[in-house]
Amino acid sequence: MRAISVVAATAALGLVAACGSEAPGPQAQNDDGRGPITFVSTKFDAEATQILVADWNAAHPEEKVTSVLLPESADEGRRKLIQNAQTKSDGMDVVVLDAVWTAEFAANRWVDELPEAGLDIPAFLPPAVETGKYRGKLYAMPFLTGTGLLYYRKDLVEKPPTTWAEMKAACEKALAKEKGMGCYAGQYDKYEGLTVNFAEAVQSAGGSLLDGSGKPSLTDGKAKEALTFLVDGFADGLIPKEAITYKEEEGRNAFERGKFLFYRNWAYMYEQSNKTDGPSQVAGKFDVAPLPGLDGPGSGTLGGNNMAVSSYSKHKQTARDFIAYMTGAEQEKKFAMSNSSPLARTALYEDPELIEKYPYLPALKDGILAAKPRPQAVKYGDVTAAVQESVYGAITGTRTVDEALTGLQGTLGDLIK
Repeated sequence: MRAISVVAATAALGLVAACGSEAPGPQAQNDDGRGPITFVSTKFDAEATQILVADWNAAHPEEKVTSVLLPESADEGRRKLIQNAQTKSDGMDVVVLDAVWTAEFAANRWVDELPEAGLDIPAFLPPAVETGKYRGKLYAMPFLTGTGLLYYRKDLVEKPPTTWAEMKAACEKALAKEKGMGCYAGQYDKYEGLTVNFAEAVQSAGGSLLDGSGKPSLTDGKAKEALTFLVDGFADGLIPKEAITYKEEEGRNAFERGKFLFYRNWAYMYEQSNKTDGPSQVAGKFDVAPLPGLDGPGSGTLGGNNMAVSSYSKHKQTARDFIAYMTGAEQEKKFAMSNSSPLARTALYEDPELIEKYPYLPALKDGILAAKPRPQAVKYGDVTAAVQESVYGAITGTRTVDEALTGLQGTLGDLIK
């Protein structure tokens, strides 16, 4: 099944909760159940994922997988998954969870604990494995991982910047000749991407959203430097005004049209934007580097997608087998050959064939090992909503930097107790 076929199936997602039969609760489900399953994943990697699904279906005619795609917005996708779980629907079997959702879904018993036998856990990057755990137990198997990267026009910039000041200087030099091009953009619409971009800015200024004891640390000066960088960026044109509406794809499309010198995004973009037979106008003209920071190289946010078994699935054994299959060495290598989204197996970052195809892999591995996760909170939905509300207010000018951070400090303190 090609990606276009999967996209057509997306329309069914809104009906999943309604069409699935009511289940009495996770304890009543048959852990040994086998049969056809529904795999709910993201649109960004649909084509590569479907290659693996097609192979599974050919080998398992009695346990075929039907793919359904979540909405592009992470927040909307999360709402769809929660809706299905709260109605105890059996309409989803294997679900893809953002790396930061594990605690929420595990604590609410919306997904099952995964037996580690047969999952080859030692072969995966340790930070990625940790994102799938809750209270020391594995609930979601890492599939994709990664951290933010700086995409830059190598035809217009001699070397990538390591600091915010260097990035601004590079823009002043290059954009004097490139009329109509903006300097820098990330994801600033009011959704999960804004939480990620803010967390990366704070980390790149030398701070963190939470301190070592797990308490909010938004009034220590580092967070103020980070948010001021974003607010001033919009005010002085470093970040063009239209970026206030950007999610990943809006920014990618703008970068491909030559609208930006620098753009922050995940690794999945590398392959798409380099296609010479597509709409990209920058194929072969860009490269990637670590994010810049206040005084030196910045720090990315640990991202990724993990696979979990819905507590209300009727075919849990098939679901577990499918997860083991999708995260197997052969399948992940096959996925990697057709998609640049970074996977969680360590060996893929040292594979000569993949490094030739994606020269940035060794650096990305170092970035992943150094990246920081977002707050792992059971009430993560409330946490990220609070971050988005405060940061969006600051960058749109409806509240000052101090007001935004002071309010956020108090709100997060109440949520993360």
